[in-house]
Amino acid sequence: MPFSTLSDPSDLARAHAALEAAWNEVKELVPPELHESERLKLGYIVAHVAPASLDEEDLKRKALLQYMSAAPGRLSTYPR
Repeated sequence: MPFSTLSDPSDLARAHAALEAAWNEVKELVPPELHESERLKLGYIVAHVAPASLDEEDLKRKALLQYMSAAPGRLSTYPR
């Protein structure tokens, strides 16, 4: 569970909202058969960067930066 380390309800809500917003930005780049695993990866990244984020938008931005830089070119190399 990506958000098991977040105990405060407001932090949990912020993380869920940031994950949804970030996923909506990248899901079209991911083949449907990898949606579940890639969304889970992004969820763990959101949970990891949540404590160092100022707000939901900052959390989304940091998570997307880390997700996209984790494997340069990964998303652009998926077959379409």
